[in-house]
Amino acid sequence: MVYAGFGLACALSGTPLFYLGEAPGPSVLGWGVVMVGSLAAVACGAVVRSGLRPVLRALLWVACGLAGLAAFGLLMDVITLAFGQGVDSGVAAAHHALAAAGAALLAATAGPVRRPSAGAVTAEPSAASRPVQLAAGAGTVAFLPYTAMKLVWASGGTFAGVAGEEMLAIFEHNGASGIWLTLESWGLDATVLLAALGVFLLWGLVRPWGQVFPRWTPWLRGRHVPRWLPLVPAFLGAATLAPYGVFGVGYATLATAGVVTMRRGDFPSSNDALLVVWIGMVAFAVYGIALMVATRSYWLRTRSVSAA
Repeated sequence: MVYAGFGLACALSGTPLFYLGEAPGPSVLGWGVVMVGSLAAVACGAVVRSGLRPVLRALLWVACGLAGLAAFGLLMDVITLAFGQGVDSGVAAAHHALAAAGAALLAATAGPVRRPSAGAVTAEPSAASRPVQLAAGAGTVAFLPYTAMKLVWASGGTFAGVAGEEMLAIFEHNGASGIWLTLESWGLDATVLLAALGVFLLWGLVRPWGQVFPRWTPWLRGRHVPRWLPLVPAFLGAATLAPYGVFGVGYATLATAGVVTMRRGDFPSSNDALLVVWIGMVAFAVYGIALMVATRSYWLRTRSVSAA
């Protein structure tokens, strides 16, 4: 109901909720938010009244999927706020957060109700299967060219026709925060640090130390890791990076084939821009898919099991 009311207020006031890059989308899309919120509210009300019937479960999953698509961009909002930058649109960021919360609640409502029995115990720490670990390895390797490119710029080198000083000026022109610019001046790129955290999360999902805090964690060693702690950022990252990377690779493929034109942006030529897009999109696509695979594995391996 809150989501539907939020969309109604934006639609009536002409406030855009969706953006394509920096360009705002038509405010009439706010009525779509009203429809999704209304569908979810009606379906949830029917569940309360008559129970979780198959038709209602299907409606809940449809509303959950639509809310999940609307939440796209939440990860970037969190990243920009974490580095002291302001989001492009506060209303759009609030929309992403509301949509993500709605998707989580709808998934919990549509899922099967499993009340833990008295004999339920936490599953023993275990590693993921070999194919899942290979996927994690692929997700890690995919970030190496991206990391190298970013570190070349941060260290003052030149890549794709752009020098490190020029890239720093571009960051300043685009409104990068003081924290971001300070890291760049130290030879560190913020996105490289985020990639390192992402790889750490990825391997925590597939190795036993992601279920029990290891020895090198003071005061926590030996304790079980709460499931939500890795799963929340994993779900958020997979839902954002996988589609972003896959669509980006598709667009880069079309640009390489000459079907569409790649804008050169801040780069000397379209070919330079295309090279950077290929490196970034392949990294996001492979890592995002690997994160989806690892998240599913972690979810299944950490479910409570019957003591019997």
